[in-house]
Amino acid sequence: MRKIYYLSSCDTCKRILGQMPKLDTFELQDIKKEPISATQLEELYVRVGSYEKLFNKRAQLYKARGLKDQNLQEEAYRDLILEQYTFLNRPVIIVEDNIFVGNSKKVVEEAIEVASK
Repeated sequence: MRKIYYLSSCDTCKRILGQMPKLDTFELQDIKKEPISATQLEELYVRVGSYEKLFNKRAQLYKARGLKDQNLQEEAYRDLILEQYTFLNRPVIIVEDNIFVGNSKKVVEEAIEVASK
């Protein structure tokens, strides 16, 4: 499986997509136009092992809702991601058995390296 969950209005996602080798071999899902389903999120959870790792703590709503001051549990992270697409840490890049979450330089470099094989 080769899939990327991304946000088309995010400049960082656009830049990373532009760097991905063999992009035409990936299924792309714009999470704003096609929100992530509970089943898809569960599949990501199984690969990552934590909803918190899939959660974007830099989302504007995270601060606006005062979520940073709450002690959120795994189920709360799951529900928030399903409620609002901006809470998914993106992009999420799946290359066969590998998963890469977020846009840190290290994560993106690893994803590019694995995808180019």
